[in-house]
Amino acid sequence: MEKENHINIQDFLPHREPLLMVDRILEIRKEEVITSFRIQPDNIFVDKGFFVESGLIENVAQTCSAITGQDFGDEIRNHEDPGSRVIGFITNIKKVKIHELPPVGSEIISKAHLNSQFGDICTISCLTYLEDRLLVEAEISLFIKAL
Repeated sequence: MEKENHINIQDFLPHREPLLMVDRILEIRKEEVITSFRIQPDNIFVDKGFFVESGLIENVAQTCSAITGQDFGDEIRNHEDPGSRVIGFITNIKKVKIHELPPVGSEIISKAHLNSQFGDICTISCLTYLEDRLLVEAEISLFIKAL
């Protein structure tokens, strides 16, 4: 796997602030990715000092998107060019179980694995941790395509 200091997250995701819910790619290969995200107090998904459920799901989706984003690196890097765009969205949340909400200041680690891919649709499993505590278990399907 590649090391994080060689990987720019914005080469893998079309998301930008304030909707970017992944800070770094720690490791990546064709079917797996590990990301980190530090929860800031001004994050749009923070409520009463905790990163809420919708933020955790968005972190999962962006982590999972990084796997498929490997195929669209040039399109994502050139996202401001109207002739070169990437679209993506969640087509199905097969499973999501949230065990705990992480507090502001926490760094969460998400580990995703590609289960299957058929054309532009893929199914990916993801586990998110705070230290050694499991926060989220999820399996989602994504549609990602360069236009």
